[in-house]
Amino acid sequence: MGEKILISVVGPTAIGKTTLAIAIAQYLDTEIISADSRQFFKEMSIGTAVPTPEELKQVPHHFIQHKSIHEEYSVGDFERDALDRLADIFKNRQYVVMVGGSGLYVDAVTTGLDHFPEVDPQLRKDLNGALQQEGITVLQEQLKALDRDYFARVDPNNPRRLIRALEICIGTGIPYSHFLNKEKKSRNFNTITIGLEADRKIIYDRINKRVDLMMENGLLEEVRSLEPYKSLNALQTVGYRELFRLLDGESDLDTAVAEIKKNTRRFAKRQLTWLRKKEAIIWVDYRYDPQTVMDSIEREIAKI
Repeated sequence: MGEKILISVVGPTAIGKTTLAIAIAQYLDTEIISADSRQFFKEMSIGTAVPTPEELKQVPHHFIQHKSIHEEYSVGDFERDALDRLADIFKNRQYVVMVGGSGLYVDAVTTGLDHFPEVDPQLRKDLNGALQQEGITVLQEQLKALDRDYFARVDPNNPRRLIRALEICIGTGIPYSHFLNKEKKSRNFNTITIGLEADRKIIYDRINKRVDLMMENGLLEEVRSLEPYKSLNALQTVGYRELFRLLDGESDLDTAVAEIKKNTRRFAKRQLTWLRKKEAIIWVDYRYDPQTVMDSIEREIAKI
């Protein structure tokens, strides 16, 4: 059957990765692995822009709403599960498509995670307790003091990332950033990466329109139904945090929606920064001609 090849579709949020991934999967007669960590949870649909039922029918998808927000599911868990699923699909397919904007999760599949020492599990419990009792600011200040390099590139509003870095800093006495970007693991498949791009203004306009559409489709009602569980890790994400603050009386609706747009734009900016550091990405304009993309993929396949 030839070399096994993973086609990874990347790009900033709201640029149209799902549509392109489906087109490629149909062209190659294969299946799709999602590497979007926000779309793993079945209780979160509107705010995570999961593929529509119609899109899911077009091509088999994996890792879409396969977990509950009440389950802990780490990037390490995803690396293990995704590699197992890829092995199963590769038994009958030469190609698999992966799509998603979560850079850490994409890297987990393509190059493997950085290795971290084991630390006392009580550290995570203590840090979660500090988050609940004192708020996220105390975690931000602590990480800034212990690992300024990592603090400069992490999302400071993502408590899960802050806690993960802090438990390594505290548990080992060594900055979290020291363990990053070490030698990666080998994979028994090749990867071709397709990146969707557009002018930043266009990306931001698409984000703003998507947020407005989410609100029209009932995002506030979805968030209200999840309010009893707002402390769970899965819900510490853009689109949910801002509306929980609204429900807590800390902001009004217009402010909350504006914050969602602003924080999503910031997320897109971080995605672009991550992508620009990558090599060997085949960049495609978001208004691409499908056949031109397929021809590019065929040329890359021929090189392997």
